[in-house]
Amino acid sequence: MRLDLADLPSDVDLLHQLVREMAAVVESRDGEIERLQSIIKKLQRAQFGRRSERLDPDQLALALEDLDSDIARIRERRPGVDEPLSERPLHRKPLPDDLPRTDVLIDVEHEVCACCGGPLHAIGESRAEMLDWVPAQLRVIRITRPKYACRVCESVTQAPAPERLIAGGLATPALMAQVLVAKYCDHTPLYRQSQIFARHGVDLARSTLAGWVGGACWWLEALHERLAKNVFASSHLFADDTPVPVLDPGRGRTRIGRLWVYARDERPWSGPAPPAVVYLFAPDRKAERPVAHLRHFKGVLHVDGYAGFEQLTTKGDITLAACWAHTRRKFYDVQQATGSPIAEEALSRIRDIYVIEAELRGQSPPHRLAARRNRSKPLVTALEAWLKAQLALVPAAGDLAKAIRYALSRWDGLTRFLTDGHVEMDTNPVERAIRPVSLGRKNHLFAGSDGGGVRWAILCSLIETAKLNGVEPYAYLADVLQRMVDGYPVNRLDELLPWAWKVGNPVKS
Repeated sequence: MRLDLADLPSDVDLLHQLVREMAAVVESRDGEIERLQSIIKKLQRAQFGRRSERLDPDQLALALEDLDSDIARIRERRPGVDEPLSERPLHRKPLPDDLPRTDVLIDVEHEVCACCGGPLHAIGESRAEMLDWVPAQLRVIRITRPKYACRVCESVTQAPAPERLIAGGLATPALMAQVLVAKYCDHTPLYRQSQIFARHGVDLARSTLAGWVGGACWWLEALHERLAKNVFASSHLFADDTPVPVLDPGRGRTRIGRLWVYARDERPWSGPAPPAVVYLFAPDRKAERPVAHLRHFKGVLHVDGYAGFEQLTTKGDITLAACWAHTRRKFYDVQQATGSPIAEEALSRIRDIYVIEAELRGQSPPHRLAARRNRSKPLVTALEAWLKAQLALVPAAGDLAKAIRYALSRWDGLTRFLTDGHVEMDTNPVERAIRPVSLGRKNHLFAGSDGGGVRWAILCSLIETAKLNGVEPYAYLADVLQRMVDGYPVNRLDELLPWAWKVGNPVKS
């Protein structure tokens, strides 16, 4: 119901009817709001309550989407007042300038005044924009190659057939990029994509799409290797791993493989290297995996509490920086479970250190180091002494003692940020890189083989690095695959890494 305050009816009975309708709508809206508030309270308990009551983050996101939809429906039902577009507050971001625009002119029916019949003359115009969607469309590219014969020698001449990504395959680089992005970025399994193509009238079996993915990864393997070499040449990296179920047909079930993740992010200290992430698949979590991956790496490695990383320090080329976020999580779990005042105090002290770090984000390493020595070091020193004193007072076998020992046993790594302005307090950059894999794992359920894990690593590396650099993954992969098919020189592959590609193709994510 929309009301124009400048043109209200003068009939009293009609006004009474409008008021009754408004009251009914308000009453209905109040009931709906009460229902939504109840749902919000339940979701808050699911997010912040006991662990047994908590929702999976993805389930929570789905619930919030439904709440937003309910709120929008209520807003559409409530009485409203029509206002000129120019007077409405704009709370949304402007639409990108690079989007194509179609102009629609809505003009008056007559060029004479409806009141007096005088001629009208233009004094301005109002403009508004709406966002439209053009559905995806499959098309067929028909390639014609005329043949020519010589009347003298009877030879036949014809232009060579263009190279294809898959020998004899139907997919263009653009279609291939769509399949790859849908699977590894938007987490749509191939069997669902097959169903989507069928709705467009094209029968593409899941096995056909799987063959395309394997063929595309063959082209992208060399680029993945260049990305890994570039990342491992850095002096400061973040490392972690995440489980990937892999089908084990011999036993009729899945086994647990691993995606090892290595991230570079120099943005917190305004470093020159672009952000990047590399995924490497391995069939297990043995310490020899990161040792092999990082055999040429020299510098500081930000890690969690996995003991296998300790083997990286034997040669003296790698120094480990431990994660305060993992340390804090130990005390948080104890505080949530028992309400321990000691755990609460530990959380408060760690929070004070993080407050200083937030103020230093984006500053130069020398500035960060100086501020940490002056402001953070006294807090860290006091925290260590306090933890040692508390350890003697709590039960040795309790969870609180385990949390304290976890921190003290990694104290050298936890205090690394006090001696190097490039070092971060936690491994959050690589934790963020793992999240897309976790979401994909819920949709894919498992990799069909070790080869599937390797392909997962290749595509995730390129897609997530593209996203970190503000590059739209589909545009990037479509262009890179086309260039490779066209014979792009192998010795210039570094020019196709996402940040270098972006220089000539400023497509935003």
